[in-house]
Amino acid sequence: MRSLTNNRSRTAETVSLAAVLLAMALSSSALIQAQTGAQGPCTSSTRIRLATMVPSGTSYYHSLQEMGAKWKQASNCGIELTIYADSTMGSEDDIVRRMRVGQLQAAVLTVAGLSEIDASVGALQKMPLVYRSLEEAAYVRGKLAPDLNRRLAEKGFVVLFWTDGGWVRFFSREPALLPQDFKKMKIFVTAGDVTLSELYKSAGFNPVLLEWSDVLTSLQTGMVDALPTIPLHALTNQFYLSTHHMLEVNWIPLVGAMIMTKKSWDALPPAQREAMLKAAADCGQEFQTHNRQENQEAVEAMQKRGLQVHPVSKEGEQEWRRFSEGLYPEIRGHIVPADTFDEVVKLLREYRATPGVPGK
Repeated sequence: MRSLTNNRSRTAETVSLAAVLLAMALSSSALIQAQTGAQGPCTSSTRIRLATMVPSGTSYYHSLQEMGAKWKQASNCGIELTIYADSTMGSEDDIVRRMRVGQLQAAVLTVAGLSEIDASVGALQKMPLVYRSLEEAAYVRGKLAPDLNRRLAEKGFVVLFWTDGGWVRFFSREPALLPQDFKKMKIFVTAGDVTLSELYKSAGFNPVLLEWSDVLTSLQTGMVDALPTIPLHALTNQFYLSTHHMLEVNWIPLVGAMIMTKKSWDALPPAQREAMLKAAADCGQEFQTHNRQENQEAVEAMQKRGLQVHPVSKEGEQEWRRFSEGLYPEIRGHIVPADTFDEVVKLLREYRATPGVPGK
């Protein structure tokens, strides 16, 4: 009798366990259906490889991951986004080359890389001190976007979003407040940007062409004394450990975009492209929101570790503006196409003449 009771007890436990497992399976199935739009099992067919210099683990990387999840859901798992962060695919020039031969289908690039596709993009970033606020920089970017999108499309690339990363500042080993102070230093310039290097030389600077991956070592060994970058980049890459001084001059806005090869984009169904554009636009807005906030937090974090921030006086700002305006004749037609340069000047004049606009 005791054996029979034990057998019945074990049978009841087995039935109960089976019921629990069945419920868990049904719950998981429902969750998967909800995540995939209840359209059936995942059948991934298109892999999109995206490269970027964005560091993994940052809020920007997480925004890209979230965008990829939205793409997967909207396509019933038909699109799988693979992100290559941390410059693992090389410099931005390397990334553009890889896209052209089909090794990569997408990228998040700054103007430095985008200008390799079409020089007109340089108008968004390569005109020092032409923008007085991030608001007017965004205004000009919005006005130029249709034409820039068209030019990039003619070169085989589709823009999914534009964004900015805040102001580029000067970081240096020694205190430097005016242009002439930097002429005594060796200044980093992105490898391949020979035109910018020549412009700096003509202005009396000593540029050093390097890959971003070599900057930290070059700062430590004294090969480079100063570099222009956003505070968040200086913090995440530990540049501030060698450059203990930051000048608060709004040199240029760091502008970027997400692009895809037109061949890969056109191969997708129209309904998927619409959903992907929406998810990409959300990602670009998150980039911009995070950038503004995290750059300020980066400055505060570096100050706690010894960074000295040097504000620019009114007289100093005027000196920097005179210096920058002296560069414009060399920039117009050489670094930025003349027609795009002139359009920026025209748009800024219109923006600043509008009563009540922010950031004037």
